[in-house]
Amino acid sequence: MPEILRRERLVPNIHLLEVRAPEIAAKCRAGQFMIVMPDVRGERIPLTIADWNAKRGSVTAVFMLVGTSTHKLSLLKAGDELPVVVGPLGKPSDIRNYGTVVCAGGCFGIAAIYPIARALKEAGNRVITLIDVKANYLFYWENKFKRVSDRISVSSRDSFYDSKEYIPHQLQTLIGEEKKIDRVVAIGCTYLMYSCSEATRAAGIRTMVSLNPIMVDGTGMCGACRVTADGKTKFACVDGPDFDGHTIDWQELFARRKSYFDDEVRSYCDWERNEFP
Repeated sequence: MPEILRRERLVPNIHLLEVRAPEIAAKCRAGQFMIVMPDVRGERIPLTIADWNAKRGSVTAVFMLVGTSTHKLSLLKAGDELPVVVGPLGKPSDIRNYGTVVCAGGCFGIAAIYPIARALKEAGNRVITLIDVKANYLFYWENKFKRVSDRISVSSRDSFYDSKEYIPHQLQTLIGEEKKIDRVVAIGCTYLMYSCSEATRAAGIRTMVSLNPIMVDGTGMCGACRVTADGKTKFACVDGPDFDGHTIDWQELFARRKSYFDDEVRSYCDWERNEFP
């Protein structure tokens, strides 16, 4: 079974997981994801591949503590094994020289946007990175982003960084400042991606988002991750996860994301009560 090489807390509520998976590391590209199970009775959860090392044979994901499965993952340590690690899954992000690209990330999306920003920079783009955090201590991988960004702007509610504005407002300001923005990539919570898509709609700037609907098998067989894009049903696991944010039925996605909320809360409460009596 795949061995955990590293598991550490990056900032409160956000953890890093590095797993030995040479087959995945040899093939994965920016924008793809993997599915892991924390134990044999756990659920299959999709995690964006945030980094990889083909020589070391490892892949890295960054996840947020949300429910039972992610809390189980956060208790594992180096040397432990995962019963399931499947990947790389999904279509890679479309990487080419567009010109000027804005990469926007918040929360767990900070790590998810990193490999895309790196690949875009390597393709010759001018990369502007926008990061949104609630407080300065929640910004991780700052040095990594400095190496792949021509310009970086961080917004935090505590005013420690450049601005207190949310990313959509930063985007609108940037559209007014820059001569031309050729593309926007936004990853984070569903509302952040929706807001970024709305912020760029009037300007007609294509805005790619990495959707995170409920997912089970990750290969298109179960249909749980269906979304509506441009009026057509798509599966995020095989048709995405990247989609043009201007084509998404966001209200449907918001509703589907909440389908099992009560069950998720009940599951976590039961697990916590048994794990920490």
